[in-house]
Amino acid sequence: MIALSTASVYPESTADGFALAARLGYDAVEVMVGIDPISQQVDAVRDLSHHHRVPVCAVHAPCLLITQRVWGLEPWGKLMRSADMARAVGADVVVVHPPFRWQREYARGFVDGIAELEDRTGVAFAVENMYPWRASRREMQVYVPGWDPSDQDYANTTIDLSHSAVSRADPVAMARRLGPRLRHIHLTDGTGSAKDEHLVPGRGSQPVVELLEHLAAEDFGGHVVLEINTRKADNREARELDLVEALAFARLNFASTPEPR
Repeated sequence: MIALSTASVYPESTADGFALAARLGYDAVEVMVGIDPISQQVDAVRDLSHHHRVPVCAVHAPCLLITQRVWGLEPWGKLMRSADMARAVGADVVVVHPPFRWQREYARGFVDGIAELEDRTGVAFAVENMYPWRASRREMQVYVPGWDPSDQDYANTTIDLSHSAVSRADPVAMARRLGPRLRHIHLTDGTGSAKDEHLVPGRGSQPVVELLEHLAAEDFGGHVVLEINTRKADNREARELDLVEALAFARLNFASTPEPR
């Protein structure tokens, strides 16, 4: 299943994300819960899914700095609401970032709390790889218990290739360490700069093809979600071309001959 994140059409709306996913041939949608009011409304998301006949495979919890006030300020409550939305719209994954270091109480019980939420809700909380923040030659660790999910005992995880570019980590090696705990992919690219670029796959320096071939060889049964930045597209046509190119890249390389065992 190759899905489109609604974040990929920003500054267009969640509704536009569903419409584009349907028209361009994506198999599903990941809903980024954000500042767009529609993304926060279970009924609206469910109606969009039914109208466009595109299933929702995942819900991305509002973990970004710009969404800190979406669904309130209590982080566990936000995750519970994300799980409620996922169950209501038929998604089986909630994507979540590890806590910021200043969220001390939340961070203290995060690993155990995620496991408890999964047991309670039946939804997989796929914790995403993040990255150190860098400025000049200085590096700051802002995620607790860490930015690499393979270092923790999460049952379900997400690899984002733009984030692996910023952290200068090898996503294929990370996938091998995670093994069956890898549930979700944010397919994108980056150049290794300090900026979280979310390029169209193939336009950066990440081993995107190698990761997709590894996943094919391992019979990966999770979701591959295109999460790219199209904000610099001059118009709708340019945005659509980026989304078509990203989908074609994913389909071609995920169907490549698997690597020998």
